[in-house]
Amino acid sequence: MNLSANKPTKAFWLIGIIALFWNIMGVMAYLMQAFITDEAKALLPEPEQAYYNGIPVWVTAAFAIAVFSGLLGCIALLLKRKIAYLLFIISLITVIIQFIYNFFIQEFMDVSGFSKIIMPIIVMLIAFFLVWYSKECIKKGWLFK
Repeated sequence: MNLSANKPTKAFWLIGIIALFWNIMGVMAYLMQAFITDEAKALLPEPEQAYYNGIPVWVTAAFAIAVFSGLLGCIALLLKRKIAYLLFIISLITVIIQFIYNFFIQEFMDVSGFSKIIMPIIVMLIAFFLVWYSKECIKKGWLFK
């Protein structure tokens, strides 16, 4: 097989780098939430305080798995490894778990407002896109091993 014929485009590298930065921001958001101090929580409105105090361990675990598998997926994508696809699937599944908790289970915060629903939808769309895109990259022969 001639690997030079399957050379990724500039768009591949641009998408990969943007996705990497996106997932780094996700890791930072997770770390801020996981390590929020009681003093910082006290500054939040009461519904948000109740939300952060009531997050089950399994939701926090889903958040961690989502962001770290997404980050590793981006690194694998940029290293042109097929495992990126699996990592993005794991990330997507755990994003969906978080979405279900935030919109259908938790009762602490109203998440029906436009500003509260737009970011989770963007996160989910990007997660779906990265699964699809990594699969397309495999089909094009840009990802191997």
